[in-house]
Amino acid sequence: MKKIVKTALLGSVAALSALALVACGNSESKGADSKDTVKVGILQYVEHDSLTAARKGFISELEDNGYKEGDKITVDYQNAQGDQANLQTISEQLTGDNDIVLAIATPAAQSLATVSTETPILFTAVTDPLSADLVDSIKKPGGLLTGTSDQAPIDKQVDLLGQALPDAKTVGILYTTSERNSEVQVEEAQKLLEKAGYKVVLKGISTTNDVQDATTSLMKDVDAVFVPTDNTVASTMTMIGELSVEYKVPVIGGSTDMVDAGGLLTYGTNYEALGRQTAKMAIKIIEGADPAEVAVEYPETVNLHVNEEMAKKLGIDVSKLSVEE
Repeated sequence: MKKIVKTALLGSVAALSALALVACGNSESKGADSKDTVKVGILQYVEHDSLTAARKGFISELEDNGYKEGDKITVDYQNAQGDQANLQTISEQLTGDNDIVLAIATPAAQSLATVSTETPILFTAVTDPLSADLVDSIKKPGGLLTGTSDQAPIDKQVDLLGQALPDAKTVGILYTTSERNSEVQVEEAQKLLEKAGYKVVLKGISTTNDVQDATTSLMKDVDAVFVPTDNTVASTMTMIGELSVEYKVPVIGGSTDMVDAGGLLTYGTNYEALGRQTAKMAIKIIEGADPAEVAVEYPETVNLHVNEEMAKKLGIDVSKLSVEE
């Protein structure tokens, strides 16, 4: 934010567009090769389908609006592979070398927030930016960060669980204890599930190494498993799907990509569309908007998504599922 706005003010000339102002500031401070090039950094927390879809959607939307790699922008993509030490090192590098940075997932956004003093940060795939201390408020973020939340309507996911599994009495929740985004969803899901009359069993994990044993233990005691949009869990959904078939315990996933990888169903965020939504916000900032005044946005595209192959393996009729809008 402050970098782009500040350089625009210092170098303002009536004949220049806001984008040229940004690039002019880049040339003075970072030696950009072309006054028309904006440097965009991307930090993805870990490799899994939802986060990758958000990244690809972000880049595609930039391109569709004329910001093409090698033309108006350069893209510096880095993946921390879920490692905290990597996050810190990459965050320092990206904020030092780029004009604006995209953070994909809550840990990436939190890491960038600790090192950036002037570089605007867009985030996406962040469930609760307030509890993650990324913004002062949803309507007026008040600092260098703004972006999109991937928060899905958990109440509708619970309703779908009841439709698909009318005889279910006990629901397990599998989540990573160190991910704040997961904790927020677990608190909400537990409250809604218990209100709906289910007994809830919580199972926390620390790393991907814990997933197989934790899932196996959980599935021996429950009728269904709910998994939030959790980065560690999402990266192991194929394994969880195999266990789901083995124990005949369906998984309600936090996102469409998690369902595709091994879940049964969700009413969740379309991450490719969310990335595109975030890119539109990035363009506003590139062209002169102040991130402190750009409100955080929630998903514009949320879908009922069913893995019909998994439904067949589990012997579950999903033909009459519906969601009240």
